Amino acid sequence: MGQGKEALVESSPQATLFIVATPLGNSGDMSPRAAGVLAAAGVVLAEDTRRTGLLLRTLGISAKRLVSFHEHNEEARLPQVLAILGEGSDVALVSDAGTPLLADPGYRLVRAAREAGYAVSPVPGPSAILAALSAAGVAPYPFSFLGFLPRSASEARATFARFGATGASLVFFERKNRIGTILQAALEVLGDRECVLCRELTKTYEEFLPGRLADFAGRDLELLGEVTVVVGPGKAGKSSEAEARSIAAEEAAAGSRPKETARRVAARLSGWTQKEVYAILMDHEEG
Repeated sequence: MGQGKEALVESSPQATLFIVATPLGNSGDMSPRAAGVLAAAGVVLAEDTRRTGLLLRTLGISAKRLVSFHEHNEEARLPQVLAILGEGSDVALVSDAGTPLLADPGYRLVRAAREAGYAVSPVPGPSAILAALSAAGVAPYPFSFLGFLPRSASEARATFARFGATGASLVFFERKNRIGTILQAALEVLGDRECVLCRELTKTYEEFLPGRLADFAGRDLELLGEVTVVVGPGKAGKSSEAEARSIAAEEAAAGSRPKETARRVAARLSGWTQKEVYAILMDHEEG
């Protein structure tokens, strides 16, 4: 780790804000360039200074100064960070793990630094989004990254409706205690798409759980850590309403509860959500 900044980054006539990716869990994923930037920067901005401090100690990196930078103090920190850059000191921004700004604070700082005339340079590396997509076995592109979904179930459904209509694969982060609820909302809006739960990426207990939304929806899943969810793309085109009504009538004859029937019908159709099929079933009953 003794390499100087000059050997790892291009020289700049002025201070630079570096956006530095750090390991998701396996410390071996820290790049030599990232280590050099963190050692040379006048200040390292970290979501959790204790967590970043532990990583730096594990890697034998001595940071000159660690300063907290998170969603609750981002606006207040901006003048301070710009002043540090103005003094000619480079600043490095890191998140708790992976690539900063992706579901983490920082874009306001990037914009403010660039508008003030300072260089902004990425130091790429680990990303939970790309790691999950690369190993999930689901069509990786096009994809939409949704970050952390809204806490409200209705707002989460609205998000799925908005981005699900594109037909792209969807990637989002979710906390373990909300997985079943969120995937139920996804099933209702998107239909029974392919789905992979990716947990503990690059760590000892890394795990990929493949299936379909119906396999996980509403279940009390005992998962450790934060989960990266990959939902596969929707089917091309959309089945006609006549086909939807025909299949709905066929499935309804089996006598299942309307919601269960709607789930089965949506899985057989192209472009229909469970909610849309349920409306057809209710209309059929009223008729």
